[in-house]
Amino acid sequence: MSKRDPYEVLGVGRNASADEIKKAYRKLAIKYHPDKNPGDKAAEDKFKEAASAYEILSDPEKKARYDQFGHAGPGMGGGGFQGGGMNMEDIFSQFGDIFGEAFGGGAFGGGFGGQRGRGRVIKGSNLRVRLRLTLEEIANGAEKKIKVTKLVRGKGSEYGSCGTCGGTGQVRRVQSTFLGQMQTVSTCPACGGMGQTVSKRAPGSDEHGLVREEVVVPIQIPAGVEEGMQLNISGMGNEAPAGGIPGDLLVVIEEEAHPQLRRDGRNLHHEVFVSVIDAALGAQVEVPLVTGKAKVKIEPGTQSNHILRLKGKGLPSINQHGLGDLFVHVAVWTPTDLTKDEKAALEKLRNSPGFQPRPTAKDKGFFERVKEMFSN
Repeated sequence: MSKRDPYEVLGVGRNASADEIKKAYRKLAIKYHPDKNPGDKAAEDKFKEAASAYEILSDPEKKARYDQFGHAGPGMGGGGFQGGGMNMEDIFSQFGDIFGEAFGGGAFGGGFGGQRGRGRVIKGSNLRVRLRLTLEEIANGAEKKIKVTKLVRGKGSEYGSCGTCGGTGQVRRVQSTFLGQMQTVSTCPACGGMGQTVSKRAPGSDEHGLVREEVVVPIQIPAGVEEGMQLNISGMGNEAPAGGIPGDLLVVIEEEAHPQLRRDGRNLHHEVFVSVIDAALGAQVEVPLVTGKAKVKIEPGTQSNHILRLKGKGLPSINQHGLGDLFVHVAVWTPTDLTKDEKAALEKLRNSPGFQPRPTAKDKGFFERVKEMFSN
């Protein structure tokens, strides 16, 4: 299934209202409904594609993520909007109310989603993997290739219509009662309601004709992802038996610790040590960025725990525009291993007026500094 813009699929503009999006989807879904196009695989694909587009555009949160990040956004399939990502049962259960009476007892019979004469569509199980990213990859986004072992259709496995239910996925039984004959319908026990069974199994495959195989999956990681965030790559999980819909690949993000930077949302923190002399006289020091370095000025008389803010030197965010900041925490380093001459020089300065602690009105106390840090 091609990766298409959901707006293009539904034929609406980006400023379309919720009602316009709903009407556009209803029109396409009625046109391509499987009960109206029995056995037409192309129409079924169009039906699924329209449902997947509507799933994104009808959800304000998903729509906002798509508008901001496009195909690379989290929850968008990890690199593409894919119309085949929903199975029939999902579509019928989620969007059946949109159709009103269009499929209620008329020519297509059975109510919306009845799928008369069709076996139920099975979705393969999801897979979950963990992916470790560096701070640089998180800041800039990354294209990764990961290896996963999943169930795929074995080469040589073939499926055929179930001999018990004739491909309908249901069995009907007629019983005679004192009220007359009564018909009951139940899921086919032979195929589990799929309408198909394995007619030929590939060597080494399981009872569903599936084998385990290692595949390489390319994924696009959007910038600004966070520890524990989960990206959903539609259709890249385990394949389903009897030609069903593959499950999804769930990628859980893990962050590698940076040796010098600590993350707090989209802000970064770094601690820089300066000598007493540099703190007193002022100096220029180098601090690390996610990519590269920057020079910052230590003003004369800088106190320990002073915080310098470098705007826009932090990380992007999935849900916000712009970049966070880098906070540089200044720590005045006190020497511990002094020579005899160094001690003598400091003794001369011990009682000097310039070396006596005397906080001024400009100096911020501890609680003020903490408040300032967290307010930014």
